[in-house]
Formats: sequence, C-alpha cells, structure tokens
Amino acid sequence: MSGVRFFDTHRPWEDWVGMLLGFLIAFSPWLTGQANYGLGVLPEPGLALMNTVLVGALVFGFSQLEYLVLRRWEEGCEMVLALWLIVSPYIFGYSTDGTLRIWHAALGGIVLLLAALELWQDWELSEQELARHGQ
Repeated sequence: MSGVRFFDTHRPWEDWVGMLLGFLIAFSPWLTGQANYGLGVLPEPGLALMNTVLVGALVFGFSQLEYLVLRRWEEGCEMVLALWLIVSPYIFGYSTDGTLRIWHAALGGIVLLLAALELWQDWELSEQELARHGQ
C-alpha cells in the first residue's frame, strides 16, 4: 500500500526527470547520429531538426517552471508537446527509417505518462497547496 502513497504526491524529482527528458529530446538527433540525416521529404530538412530542438527546449522549460512555480496548465502543455513529438515523424516524413522515430515515440510516451501522473497528483490541490510545492 505504501507504493500507492508514493504516487499521490507531486515530488521535485519528477520535475528533474522532466528536465532530463527535455534535454534528451533536444539532443536526440545527435545522440542517434541522425543530426545531418536528410530528415523527411520537406523542402527544408532542417525544419524537423529545429522542431526536435524546440520541443526539447519547451519540455525542459515547462519542467523547470513546474519545479519553481507549480501550476496545472504546465502539465497540460507537456502532454500536448509529448503528443506532438510522437506524431512528428509522420508529419515531417522520417517515420519509415532510422532510430530517431523510435526515440521520439519512446521519449514522447514517457513525457506523456509523467505529465499525466503529475496532473493526476495535482488535480485536487488548492492554489495554496500548489504554491507550497517543493518547500
């Protein structure tokens, strides 16, 4: 039963994991060796690369913002970013080959699950309880 209690409270380590995930997303093209890969059939293949870096930076930023000032809308934004990262390989045309699509699906899924957990933990908290987060 103590395992259930562990997931009832939004803990600061969850925000640190979110920041780490944002870092991994932003640098995933280089970690997979596909930064110079002609991502997709877009007229500008660098657009997919910029998308990945931007999504990673935003996930990192929202996680850092959660660590400082906890609000429910931050988790919602992370969930939208996670879904966008999951569908990005199909939108930008690199869904048929390479490991980057697998990384984006996996990292997006982890961010989505973490954001859903944090939103569930914070759902019934008052504004005063949210303000005390991390103290």
